[in-house]
Amino acid sequence: MAEHFASGVWQVKLGNDDEFVERWKEFLQWSRENYPSMVVAKLLRDSGSAGHYISFSEWTDEASRNAWKQQPEFKARIGACVALCEDMRGADYELAATV
Repeated sequence: MAEHFASGVWQVKLGNDDEFVERWKEFLQWSRENYPSMVVAKLLRDSGSAGHYISFSEWTDEASRNAWKQQPEFKARIGACVALCEDMRGADYELAATV
């Protein structure tokens, strides 16, 4: 059974899209290498709204996801992404539940 989460809503500052996507890819690579319980992660761009992205992840269990979020390196890496955003700034929220 996998847990599905909409893990972030991002409004990237004008002109920072490329850098944001690059930082998010680095963050994702670190996550996948160190937390194999993350089975899926995606960053989706809203083509109808400039600089607007939504990130999703799928985990084998919620405990693994929580352990990932408590790591100091998580906070530093996500902070590098957040620094390029405004408004929503990657605010955490939970969507669809267990499948």
